[in-house]
Amino acid sequence: MDNSSSEQTVQDGKLYRHLNSLIVAHLRDNNLTQASPAASAVASATLTPLNVEAPPNKLLDLVAKGLAVEKDGTTRGTSASPFRDFAAPLPLPHTAAVDFRQTFETTFPDMKGSSKSFPKHETRHLSEHKNIARCARFSADGRFVATGSADTSIKLFEVSKIKQMLLSDAKDGPVRPVIRTYYDHIQPINDLDFHPQGTILISGAKDQTIKFFDISKTNAKRAYRVIQDTHNVRSVSFHPSGDFLLAGTDHAIPHLYDINTFQCYLSANIPETNPNGAINQYSCTGAMYVTASKDGAIRLWDGITASCVRSITGAHGTAEATSANFTKDQRFVLSCGKDSTIKLWEVGSGRLVKQYLGAMHTQLRCQAIFNETEEFILSIDELNNEIVIWDAMTTEKVAKWPSNHVGAPRWLEHSPIESAFISCGTDRSVRFWKETV
Repeated sequence: MDNSSSEQTVQDGKLYRHLNSLIVAHLRDNNLTQASPAASAVASATLTPLNVEAPPNKLLDLVAKGLAVEKDGTTRGTSASPFRDFAAPLPLPHTAAVDFRQTFETTFPDMKGSSKSFPKHETRHLSEHKNIARCARFSADGRFVATGSADTSIKLFEVSKIKQMLLSDAKDGPVRPVIRTYYDHIQPINDLDFHPQGTILISGAKDQTIKFFDISKTNAKRAYRVIQDTHNVRSVSFHPSGDFLLAGTDHAIPHLYDINTFQCYLSANIPETNPNGAINQYSCTGAMYVTASKDGAIRLWDGITASCVRSITGAHGTAEATSANFTKDQRFVLSCGKDSTIKLWEVGSGRLVKQYLGAMHTQLRCQAIFNETEEFILSIDELNNEIVIWDAMTTEKVAKWPSNHVGAPRWLEHSPIESAFISCGTDRSVRFWKETV
């Protein structure tokens, strides 16, 4: 065998070992049902250590990138689609995910002194709807943020213009950060989401519709596509592939839509649900999705089979679970409920890992959100009309600020790329918060 063939064999062997390690780590760490026995079987068959180290979800990341490259190659030369960006795509900053596993066995009261300080923020009134500002969403690249209202309107803001507005020495007169306003629903807006790769904004509303808006069209005021559901659409979320969307409705079962055909798929594995099991919020990673329901349950669903693989019943007692979001490494879910608690759950076991206490939220569909680095958690204290911040690792409350709304805000949304967030109020106003330089 010549040297080149020998070197190629060695390289192939290294590649196979690396691939086997990623497979074992993936099966071991995503042990929702029977993954651990599968990991052991693969490890034994390939002589791979079961405790092999690998970055969280590395295999999923590589597969997703490969599929994206393959898809890009097959679509070159085709006609432009609104699901592709109308401008040169901006690279997304990637911040490292916090590894909450490091503190599983730590006694949290002993960690209080190690809490980090949350930086001071300045805030500015951005705009006002004609009725309650109910929801908000940033685009994945942080360039845009949209808000939805009980007045049935949607406002689209350009973040760079918001920042210009914050500058007191703006030389060209007042800056208008609202670049589009859409009027196409006939009942209040419940939720919004941006397409992960393109220029599409979707909205879900009480009028039982999901509407698609192309934000690249400067003169468009109405949706160019509409999905008619059978229930009040409480939550909408694009699948990371961009080819599907998930709708949470007054129906207890998630509705998965193909955005090209509008075909709706329902799970054949229906968990036991309370009659009041309406879905308040979705979060989707591709491999799985999580729902927060009015019956107080947090449910995890397989992203391929749509089967419910874990129900955390009574996650917030008998109170509604109002929000649920995956951490960046997809190993944990942060939930919020009307029992005035915020909780962090381990996906693999369904185990409660941490609780964040000290803020009252019993009336509104309150959100608990991470900041862009996942070092802090933000939520609302309805009783004191404050925005409250906790250190995510120590669970210590590290800041509380007046909301500057008349009455408690009902929604918080943090930028995915920088230290900035939006608050939406029952006073109809939208405020922007940004770290003070």
